[in-house]
Amino acid sequence: MALTAQWQGTPHVKGSSESMRMVLLTFSLIGLQFTWGTEMTYCTPYLLQLGLTKSKLSLVWIAGPLSGLIMQPIVGIMADKSTSEWGRRRPVMVVGTVIVSICLLVLGWTKEIVAAFVEEGELRREATIFLAVLSIYALDFAINAVQSSCRSLIVDTLPIPKQQLGSAWASRMVAVGHLIGYGAGALDLGSIFGTLIGDTQFKQLTVIAAVALIVAIGVTCWAVDERVLIARAEGGTDDGIVAVLVQIFKTTKNLPKRIQMICWIQFWSWIGWFPFLFYSTTWVGEIYLRYDASPEVKESKDPLSDIGRVGSMSLIVFSIVTFIGSITLPWMVKSPEDEKPEFTPRPPASIAPIVKTVVERKPSLLTAWTVSHLIFAGSMVFAPFVTSLRFATVLVAVCGIPWALACWAPFTFMGVEINKLGSSLPTSRRGSHQYQRVSDGAIEMSSEARNLEKTDESATGELAGIYLGILNLYTTLPQFIATGISMVVFTVLEPGKSPELAKDAHPDEHHSTEGYNGIAVCLFIGALCSVAAAVATQRFKNTA
Repeated sequence: MALTAQWQGTPHVKGSSESMRMVLLTFSLIGLQFTWGTEMTYCTPYLLQLGLTKSKLSLVWIAGPLSGLIMQPIVGIMADKSTSEWGRRRPVMVVGTVIVSICLLVLGWTKEIVAAFVEEGELRREATIFLAVLSIYALDFAINAVQSSCRSLIVDTLPIPKQQLGSAWASRMVAVGHLIGYGAGALDLGSIFGTLIGDTQFKQLTVIAAVALIVAIGVTCWAVDERVLIARAEGGTDDGIVAVLVQIFKTTKNLPKRIQMICWIQFWSWIGWFPFLFYSTTWVGEIYLRYDASPEVKESKDPLSDIGRVGSMSLIVFSIVTFIGSITLPWMVKSPEDEKPEFTPRPPASIAPIVKTVVERKPSLLTAWTVSHLIFAGSMVFAPFVTSLRFATVLVAVCGIPWALACWAPFTFMGVEINKLGSSLPTSRRGSHQYQRVSDGAIEMSSEARNLEKTDESATGELAGIYLGILNLYTTLPQFIATGISMVVFTVLEPGKSPELAKDAHPDEHHSTEGYNGIAVCLFIGALCSVAAAVATQRFKNTA
């Protein structure tokens, strides 16, 4: 066994320009976010239509945090140790994509699958709900494995100076995926495809999402060549699942201070983001049906499609704002590495004073991240008082700005800190960590980038899987808290079945549509937690 890990090859991304290489490296996130968008837009009203109460529905959405809690760190650490000839991340991405695609199709055709085995009646309805929930759990577990590998691939491939650029491009791809997904949800797909890929909007979207994910993951896997781990460091044995869990626990317990602080920012932030991402479409749809819809719309035979389309329209605006923000904000804020510029810009003398003033007054990424938490809090604090579709849409749209930062900032700082850890360790100590720094482990963008072995800024990323997995722990644990909060809120405010969706339920099972909307109250509580995230971010800034 080698004293230090041994690697073969150099990370490389196809493409003739830096922008094209960044697009190809992060292209997989378009398919991921399309899939997430389909799930978040339609699965909540779909389960409500099947007769599930909101309090029970909150238990279903434990699938997301539970899968993230289990899958991302475990997949991350096991991929870190993989010696596959195809690389450490891409095999997981491919296998996970196949599983996600199957789960999407099963979810779309749940009723038909159950009907083939169970006779008409209450048992069929319960079996349909069970299979739908099971499909959601399996989908979430698989897609979290894919997402972990996609994010780790970016950190693995890029050197420290390119981490912010890579995270910014990832944020753009996330916004594009959301925009396409919500755009597809807002269209009347039946008029476009007929019954070729399904006889309902939901079925058609599951097919499109599966195809989009396969294409997006395929593009990134084709474009990126990973370096291959050919020999682990001394002591790097094939650990079982228990040893993996022990390592995750030990690493989490002894996180470097700055990484720990990033994780806590993520913790408070995601208590607010979880209800927004999973319930905002349904919330907007319910606001529409309560206050703005005509009597004919309220008696629609397909309220699922109505709520999905109305909610998708508001989230299209949200995605447009996110996309614009993900493009413009990186130019408007300072990179974490801006205090150490690699060259001195020399603008024309006539505009030099203006350029200098603009550059000096650009806020830092940490300042922008702090403000983004406050923008989200300032928007969602009004959620319980919304009584029109227009106001609800405005609030959702404004949240596109903080979401752009949420998809970008934490991964930028984690990427920088992870690579700093590797480059700051002497070679002998790196061996004790079961890894060896690869001096040329950087994306091949230019002759300057290819010569990074002459500097101390080359990418390491060997521990990217486990550290990003731990970051995900701090993303998923608050979702359990948010789920508990929503379950209590729904039990108190909306204990029965949804009158907007469960049309066939007995009136005694319906909750009242008067008073505060349960989802809105959950969004309000999330806004308060986002203020705590802003305070945590400010503390992190003061330690920089």
